[in-house]
Amino acid sequence: MIGMNFWAFLVLSVTAVVAAALIHYGARYQFLEGFDGFLAKVIAGWVGAWLGSRLIGDWFERLKIANIYLIPALLGAFAGAFVVVATGRPWQKHTLPQ
Repeated sequence: MIGMNFWAFLVLSVTAVVAAALIHYGARYQFLEGFDGFLAKVIAGWVGAWLGSRLIGDWFERLKIANIYLIPALLGAFAGAFVVVATGRPWQKHTLPQ
């Protein structure tokens, strides 16, 4: 993250927003409704996209923008946004009074 140029940050941000929008609004997989749940998925998706582009590697070398491989970044963004909901739902059921 340190030393990342603006275009790489922008590519990761767009992949995070796409993944969060598809999970939050498309699949309706959410534990917080509204913009705050969407923003939590965007943040987790950005971290997941950054980790995915670093850890998974150089899949589909032709799909590379600003030194970011898109397929690993998208997979990481979806995983990051999914983890937020998968850990948030049980926590919400456990902490809210019934």
